[in-house]
Amino acid sequence: MNDSVFIHSQDQLQQLAQDVLGFAREQGGTDAAVEISEGSGLSVSVRRGKIETIEQNKDKGMGVTVYIGQKRGNASTSDFSPAALRATVEAAYNIARFTAEDDCAGLADEDMLELSPRDLRLCYPWLISTEEAVALAQRAEAAAFEVDPRITNSEGASVYVQQSHFVAANSRGFAGGYPFSRHTMSVAPIAGKGAKMQRDDWYSSVRDPKKLSKPEAIGRYAAERALARLNARKLDTRTCPVLFEAPLAAGLLGSFVQATSGGALYRKSTFLLDSLGQSIFPSHIQVVEDPHVIGGIGSAPFDEEGVRTVRRNVVENGVLQGYFLSSYSARKLGMKTTGNAGGSHNLTMSSSLTKKGDDFAGMLRKMGTGLLVTELMGQGTNYVTGDYSRGASGYWVENGVIQYPVEEITIAGNMKDMFQQIVGIGSDVLTRGNKSTGSILLEKMVVAGS
Repeated sequence: MNDSVFIHSQDQLQQLAQDVLGFAREQGGTDAAVEISEGSGLSVSVRRGKIETIEQNKDKGMGVTVYIGQKRGNASTSDFSPAALRATVEAAYNIARFTAEDDCAGLADEDMLELSPRDLRLCYPWLISTEEAVALAQRAEAAAFEVDPRITNSEGASVYVQQSHFVAANSRGFAGGYPFSRHTMSVAPIAGKGAKMQRDDWYSSVRDPKKLSKPEAIGRYAAERALARLNARKLDTRTCPVLFEAPLAAGLLGSFVQATSGGALYRKSTFLLDSLGQSIFPSHIQVVEDPHVIGGIGSAPFDEEGVRTVRRNVVENGVLQGYFLSSYSARKLGMKTTGNAGGSHNLTMSSSLTKKGDDFAGMLRKMGTGLLVTELMGQGTNYVTGDYSRGASGYWVENGVIQYPVEEITIAGNMKDMFQQIVGIGSDVLTRGNKSTGSILLEKMVVAGS
């Protein structure tokens, strides 16, 4: 990747990082870690064809952690001058001086560090002008309006362009960094009038702008989703099968990650405490983490601590094989880091029962009669107990066919039971962020309505 889209080159960031580590040694720190980054981007939004916002950003920053034994201090700056870098290191050192010792604090163990990072090709700069970005957003929104006269309004369309690079290094010999990008196009049309209005949205988000969905395709699909929600009804309270549309199914996978992450585990604030080696999903469920997908949104050769990342089976035949740990949380638990400081990498959830015909329509047929959920509201998940209650809207399905849209309902259950009651995952796989899954069918949930 050509460094020319950035003010500083990777070599210059590397030198700045080494300078900071040198300042930390001079100050008297026993260990230190630094990250230096720089980025630029463009964000535009339009509404009803007219420009609403144009934002351009150019940012840079340095963050340093200085250790005095097992006491640590952090400080940051956006000034890369030697005097500012030295002052920031001094500030971190002084914070460490007055911080209590923590026997789990410290850099990652040397044998866990990635000393030869591979190039995963994560940066695809989009050298697009403001005018071109505005035109794309306008095309997406116009396509939504053209679908049907019942598309009466819009919350707008937007185009977001970002390219950045960074270097991380520490006093145990780790030094690595790379450029990366992410570009997004979205639109949110409104259908109907007055009290019967409905809105929906759709977006495409990728590293390589050549892989973005066409603006017309995004606009049309968002409009179709909004139109399908018109004349929504309420439901009586009942217990029935529930199918989570693929974008929401990725959220269930996210809940699993949060419940098996180190911070929740050592604080004993998760319903999946001490679940390693236990069957937390049915035997047909697999969850794989692959940090090394070329160009993947969640790809990374090393984590935020410089620990090498590895492909692994997080869940195998329903059995939990590993947590998501940083060095700190691993020490708290008496375990080893899994290379997940900063989060998970390219998670895919799948089922060995999935067949060729299990696309979205096939999953509706598999459910038969039940609730298709396409939107969730609120944050009703208690990760200590696993209790789950979310406002929802979607569609009532009978004999595998959508009958009518529904709204003003609540779906409820317990995450532990919900995970065990997954009866199928569709082949309609969608990637949202760093998580990929098809629609997820649960055997039953409580649907609270009127």
